[in-house]
Amino acid sequence: MYLDVVTKVPDMPGKIFLRTVSGTVYVYYQYGQKYDRKRRFSIPCRTTIGKLNQDGMLVPNENFHKYITGENLPGEKPRAIRSSCLRMGVHIILRKIIADCHLDGFVSDSIGQKDAGFLLDLAAYSIVSENNAGQYYPDYAYNHPLFTEGMKMYSDARVSSFLNSITDDQTSAFLNSWNARRSHRERIYITYDSANKNCQAGDIELAEYGHAKDDRSKPVFNYSLACDHSNREPLYYEEYPGSIVDVSQLQCSLEKAMGYGYRNVGFILDRGYFGKENIVYLDKCGYSFVMMVKGMKALVSELILSARGTFETDRDCLVREYKAYGKTVEARLYADDDRDRHFHIFFTPGREHAERERLEARIEGLAKYLRKQEGRKRQFGDSVRDYFTLEYAKDGETFLFARERKDVMERELKLCGYFAIVTSDRMSASDALLLYKGRDESEKLFRGDKSYLGNRAARVHSDESASAKIFIEFIALIIRNKLYTCLKSAAVRNERKANYMTVPAAIRELEKIEMVRLGDGVYRLDHAVTATQKEILGAFGLDEDFVKQEADRLREELRKLK
Repeated sequence: MYLDVVTKVPDMPGKIFLRTVSGTVYVYYQYGQKYDRKRRFSIPCRTTIGKLNQDGMLVPNENFHKYITGENLPGEKPRAIRSSCLRMGVHIILRKIIADCHLDGFVSDSIGQKDAGFLLDLAAYSIVSENNAGQYYPDYAYNHPLFTEGMKMYSDARVSSFLNSITDDQTSAFLNSWNARRSHRERIYITYDSANKNCQAGDIELAEYGHAKDDRSKPVFNYSLACDHSNREPLYYEEYPGSIVDVSQLQCSLEKAMGYGYRNVGFILDRGYFGKENIVYLDKCGYSFVMMVKGMKALVSELILSARGTFETDRDCLVREYKAYGKTVEARLYADDDRDRHFHIFFTPGREHAERERLEARIEGLAKYLRKQEGRKRQFGDSVRDYFTLEYAKDGETFLFARERKDVMERELKLCGYFAIVTSDRMSASDALLLYKGRDESEKLFRGDKSYLGNRAARVHSDESASAKIFIEFIALIIRNKLYTCLKSAAVRNERKANYMTVPAAIRELEKIEMVRLGDGVYRLDHAVTATQKEILGAFGLDEDFVKQEADRLREELRKLK
C-alpha cells in the first residue's frame, strides 16, 4: 500500500538501491545480510520502501516508516486540510484528566516525549469514537484538537507503524512508574478480573483455542485487569495465551502485585478464582481476600442449610443498599486448612423467585425431553441423572421412564435465593457485601473496553501491534474510568436522574462545543455553553470561563501552525 505523499529518496549510500521492473523504478532498502553456508558468501536482505514517480520523487509504502526513522513527512498531512469546525468540548475535559493523573508525564517518560502526544490522541480517539480501527483515526484528527506536538495529523499508515514501534520495555516502564507513584503503606483492596477476545490473525502467538466467551469456534487471547477498589483506578494489566484458564493465571498476577510493591492489600475475586491452590497462594503471599464461592459446593450448601431460617427476616441483618439479609459464620475451607474463614451467607427474596423459576423451567424441560425418549435405546449424562432416577429394560439399553429425585429437588429449592462470600479477614456481612459489589467497577471497565472503546476486536496482525493496542486500551481505560466516576459522583450529589450524566451521553453533548474558523482564518468559539453542558462541566470542577480560556489557548496554538 502506497502513501498519498511524495518525498526525496533518502541519501543513504550502501543502503538504497534502485531496480527497474516493467518500466517502474522501485527503491529498495538493505536492512542486513544473511550468510549462506553452502555457497559461502553473504546474501543482502532488501525490501522495497517505495517507487519513483515521473518527477523522480519517491512514493513511499508502509515499509518506509519501518526502516527509515526520523522522517515525519510521509506520515504527516498538511494543516490546510484541517476542518474549519473543531469539536473542542471533550478535548478540554480529557486534557484536564490527563493533567490531574499526570498521564502525560508517565507516557513521555516511558515512550518518549515525541510520541507521547500521538499515543494520547489514539486513546482519546477510542474514547470519543468508540472505535479502535486505525484507518479511521484521520477522520477523528480532521475535526478535533490534538495532543500531538504541533497538532500533526497522521495517516493510518503512520498509526500502523507506530503500533509496531512500541516495545514491551516501554509498556513495562509505564506500568512500573504508574504503580510506583502510589503510597504502598495505604491499605487498599484490588479488584481483579479477566476477559478474552476472539482473534483470527495467524501471526499472533497469544491467540489459542480456549474458553472463549463470544465465538468458541475461533482462537482467543486473554487479558486481565487489576483495579484499585477505593480510588476506582486501573493499576496494571496482563496479556496471556488463550489456552490458560483464569484460575491458573491468578498466581502470576499475585507475583506481579508483589513486584509492583503492593503488600498491605486484599484481593476481591469472582467465583471463577475459587480453588484450594489459589487460597493457599494468597495466604503464602500474605494477601487477604474477599471471594464469591460457588453455592452448590458441598461445604457452602451445608453452611447455608444450617443457617437457613435464622436471619432472613431479622432487620438487624439487612444490608439496605442491596436489599439482602446477611449472616456470618466461621468454618474451614478445606480439610487441612489451618485457620477458620469467615463465610457471609446472604438471602435475597427477589433472587429466590428468579432462581426457582429457572430451576423449575429446567426440570420441566428435562422431563419433557425424557418422555420423548421412552422406549428408545438412549444413554444420558450426569446433568440428567442428577435430577432423575432412570429405569431401563432388562437389556440395559432401552430407556423405559424416569422418576424425579424429590430429595435433590427439595434441597436445591431450599438453596434458591442464597449466596455466600468468604473473607480471610474478620468483618461484618454488610462490609463483605459492599466490598464485593464494589468490584462492579472492574466489570464496567471490561464492558466499557469492548462496548465503548471499540475493542471487541483487536484488528491487528502481529504480536507487537496486539500488545501496543492493549497498552493504549489501558491508557484509555484510565481516562474513561475517571470520566465515569466524576459523572457518577455528580449525579449522586444532585439526587436526580439525568440521562446526560452517563459517559456516552456526556461525550455526545460535549462534542457540540465547537470552534469555527472564520474568514480571517482564526478559530473562535461558535456559541455560548448550554445549561446541560455547564452541568456536565461542573462534574469535573469546570465552568464556562474555563471553556473560554481553553478556546483562547487553542486559538493561539492553531494560529502558530499557519
